[in-house]
Amino acid sequence: MHTVTSTLKQPSLLQALLEGFIDGVLILTDQGEWIHANDRARRICNQLTQGLAQPDRVPQEIWRTCQGLIGSLKRYPQTAVTFEDEIITGKTVSYRIRAQWLNLELWQHPCLLITLEDQVQSIQSTAIAEGQQYQLTPRELDVWLRYRASYTYKEIATELYITHNTVKKHMKNIFAKRQMAIAIAD
Repeated sequence: MHTVTSTLKQPSLLQALLEGFIDGVLILTDQGEWIHANDRARRICNQLTQGLAQPDRVPQEIWRTCQGLIGSLKRYPQTAVTFEDEIITGKTVSYRIRAQWLNLELWQHPCLLITLEDQVQSIQSTAIAEGQQYQLTPRELDVWLRYRASYTYKEIATELYITHNTVKKHMKNIFAKRQMAIAIAD
């Protein structure tokens, strides 16, 4: 196994950028060997394999997407192709996989660039930003986070130990604040 970090004498800007991403970033050879993985990618791969796989082994769900991209190179050699897929392992765990080709100066052959987006985390980040924009109270934000994650009013009420009518009241207030924020922005 080769790693980008072992071939560099000091941390590079590219390496620092990869570690700073919220998304997991994997760089692989077309044989599935790890060239680089940021910390988030390693954690996601560990979650998908439930810690049972060998370190630096690509989970099967991710490798299937990579194989699709590898196969597309034969059919469309001159076209930049991106393959996307989703892994849903439960209501609280969902990942979007994007695979595309990447040319690195250190390697003779193109590499696979895989991004792993934790969709639940993305929804939470969006909901928190919206909560600030709409000036939601902490309790309204609790409700909004769950609503944006596709919880039903009943599920929100159960999880937050409030009544269904209280959820409806919070949602009415949230939608009013949302409309006001949209009106002010226009």
